[in-house]
Amino acid sequence: MGRRDGTYDGRVTQAEATSRTGKRVLLAKPRGYCAGVDRAVQTVEEALKLYGAPIYVRKQIVHNKHVVRTLEAKGAIFVEENEEVPEGATVIFSAHGVAPEVYEQAKARSLKAIDATCPLVTKVHQEAKRFAAEDYDILLIGHEGHEEVIGTSGEAPEHIQLVDGPEDADKITVRDPNKVVWLSQTTLSVDETLETVARLKKRLPMLQSPPSDDICYATSNRQHVVKEIAPDCDVVIVVGSRNSSNSVRLVEVALDAGARAGHLVDFADEIDDAWLAEARTVGLTSGASVPDELVQEVLAHLAARGFTDVEEVVTANERLTFSLPQELKRDMKAAAAARG
Repeated sequence: MGRRDGTYDGRVTQAEATSRTGKRVLLAKPRGYCAGVDRAVQTVEEALKLYGAPIYVRKQIVHNKHVVRTLEAKGAIFVEENEEVPEGATVIFSAHGVAPEVYEQAKARSLKAIDATCPLVTKVHQEAKRFAAEDYDILLIGHEGHEEVIGTSGEAPEHIQLVDGPEDADKITVRDPNKVVWLSQTTLSVDETLETVARLKKRLPMLQSPPSDDICYATSNRQHVVKEIAPDCDVVIVVGSRNSSNSVRLVEVALDAGARAGHLVDFADEIDDAWLAEARTVGLTSGASVPDELVQEVLAHLAARGFTDVEEVVTANERLTFSLPQELKRDMKAAAAARG
């Protein structure tokens, strides 16, 4: 199992924790914010500082209630479509990416568009465009209606077919079985995606894979550590919102890996004491769009119920960072030069 160093943000150390109750928390690491989410949230915060409120954001910048509410309080206005943004205003596109037509709509309304799409999603967009230009059929593994899937599909709608899970694999038809490739949404279950690819390859033996894994490092890492802790857990609590694909997947992964129960909560006060009644070991993690303060609140909630022994299980250390969008960095630099 991964290293357990018994610390979490310096709040309580293993030495300070007590095991008198026999109740413990296995705290997963990596958890919470990934580089793409951190970049997207910072983009909205810096835009608000630079341009002043309001700043319009198309769709939720990331799929987390707390983050959205916090940014709204600072002056961000979240809209569903560009038509809701006043002409000439600034609009930020969310971390999940958008189809090319969204840029065209923004241009038609003279909007100042700042693209906060996660660079790992942009990579999938570039792959879709390249394979479409080479006239491949593209099988996009993902969840119908998810913003990321809509954005990627929009890059090459005539070439892309959605495959929503292993059961969809048998419904696929392609023009040339020798010229077909699969791509995927970045926030899927690693195991389910591999199962879907295996099903597709039974029908399409010449199916090509993307040049590099489309499921992002953060999604894979968070699922991996949950697999490590789940067999020892009576219940796994995942902090995250219900529209967050990677958070929902973490609950599924925990259950598949042997946790006796799993629950998704946005906030500590959503935890039902009945979930903990017979529990001795609680696993705790959070989705890639969740600030760690929400995890700390859950830890305090659990500690108040006797779960004071906290072991942090570490399976990877993430150091990746992404720079802010070019258009924002350019304006920040110009503003700094103007100030002298």
